[in-house]
Amino acid sequence: MRRSVNDAGPRIFSIANQKGGVGKTTTAINLAAALVELGARVLLVDLDPQGNASTGLGFAPTDRIKTTYDLLVDEQPLVDTVVPTEFPGLLLCPSSADLSSADIQLISNEKRSFLLHDALREPQVATLSLDFILIDCPPSLSVLTVNAMVASHAVLVPLQAEFFALEGLSQLMLTIRDVRRSANPDLRIEGVVLTMVDSRNRLSQQVEQDARGTLGDLVFKTMIPRNVRLSEAPSYAQPVLSYDGASKGAEAYRALAAEVLQRNPIRHRFKEEAV
Repeated sequence: MRRSVNDAGPRIFSIANQKGGVGKTTTAINLAAALVELGARVLLVDLDPQGNASTGLGFAPTDRIKTTYDLLVDEQPLVDTVVPTEFPGLLLCPSSADLSSADIQLISNEKRSFLLHDALREPQVATLSLDFILIDCPPSLSVLTVNAMVASHAVLVPLQAEFFALEGLSQLMLTIRDVRRSANPDLRIEGVVLTMVDSRNRLSQQVEQDARGTLGDLVFKTMIPRNVRLSEAPSYAQPVLSYDGASKGAEAYRALAAEVLQRNPIRHRFKEEAV
């Protein structure tokens, strides 16, 4: 079921793939920025101990006072960990390397799989006026990824256009099935987005055909191309939309955001305030 315009609370997506190097963090940052550009208010939760989403939005490790580690391990309120970014409408809950020990530190916590779920639904979260929460998951199927899926309405899967791409989805699908059975029966797959696509490459064309033939409408119409601007933007601590808004990478993420909004309509608060 797609979200109706009257649904209360932000739509929560895990951006997940247990395979690294598929454009997961790139998608988290740039989809968030593109949704903001289209009028949404977005929180990006960096749940990867590597903290690349935090770095990519301009937050060096020394700048991160409270992080997702404090959120999960010390159960700090979400509103105390959220920081504004340089991009109006885009908020961040940063990560830190301390999060790499979360699996061990949380093992004795009986509600360890529900910590993020509960944190994202605290009454104070409403004060942030969010439309979307995007969770950048680590490239592993750990307690962190399970937390993200238990907390989420849906999973968005970046899929690199490479040989054996679909085979790599099998373990992720099993994890989603297990989470549905044990903790979040309403969890669904929001969609699969093909990344690092070279339309001139026969392999990319074959992966696209196989993905659409196997997964059908789960595959977004938008595909993210191989684009040097997408690779350069993180080193300047910017989404590609601000680094080079006319690039093919920026155009692709705008199109992906438009598809997400078409599936998940939001109230446009700016128009409402003007009435």
